[in-house]
Amino acid sequence: MARVAPTPDAHGAGIRLATIVGAADPAAGRRLGDMVRKSATPAEPAVLLVISLGGGLGALLRYAIGVWWPAQPRSIPWSTLVINVLGCFAIGILMVLITEVWVAHRFLRPFLGVGVLGGFTTFSTYALEVRRLFESGAALEALGYLGGSVVTGLAAVVLGMSMARWATGTARRK
Repeated sequence: MARVAPTPDAHGAGIRLATIVGAADPAAGRRLGDMVRKSATPAEPAVLLVISLGGGLGALLRYAIGVWWPAQPRSIPWSTLVINVLGCFAIGILMVLITEVWVAHRFLRPFLGVGVLGGFTTFSTYALEVRRLFESGAALEALGYLGGSVVTGLAAVVLGMSMARWATGTARRK
């Protein structure tokens, strides 16, 4: 399996896929150390298209879950919490796969990471729901949801990353 070295991109938009570091490719009978993978440039029209398509899919999925599992008044909005935690888990898996395991297609991260997962997860709804809980007098629920979302989201990213590393045999050694 080839591994890539993540490096900050010039636009500050995250991690680029850079030089592939020292992994052997037995199928091709060569080392991959000299190959360079070009990542997508944020303003490129094709990148904007794949982000838009992915965002539309993610938003439709989030909307469908919200209709199927609506938030109840004065109660923690479980559907939004689950959506955001699942998105965090998925981004943890995705980032390990595309930065440590695969030489990903240049549109994979914009489509899945920015588009699908960006459209699926929702910080704005989370913030609005916290405000609504406070306004309805459910301060304890609001505080629990406010802190619980952050803690479970971060835990989901770490769990997703750990599981992806374990499943691909790339677990980091201490």
